[in-house]
Amino acid sequence: MVYAIVKAGGRQEKVSVGDIVVMDRIEASAGDSVELPAILLVDGEKVTTDAEKLAKVTVTAEVVRDAKGPKISIQKYKNKTGYKKRQGHRQQLTRLKVTGIK
Repeated sequence: MVYAIVKAGGRQEKVSVGDIVVMDRIEASAGDSVELPAILLVDGEKVTTDAEKLAKVTVTAEVVRDAKGPKISIQKYKNKTGYKKRQGHRQQLTRLKVTGIK
């Protein structure tokens, strides 16, 4: 089994061909191809961590669609002062499908 650890949106993700990865929004439209930088490559029993060899490894992914994360409610309250604040947030995300590890 071949898989790689890649940098995706400030985090590290374990991916193999055919996996769907959700990462922070990137500037690409649906159907575009994106390259992700590999940090580690595992090919059966062989593990590659050398930076020179990993520079030759390409992990390609196709943008499936843009999405939004779940709604997060933020509430602040201070007792006896009348201070209340409500705020919401939805993270902008991009869904990628890994097409190849070479």
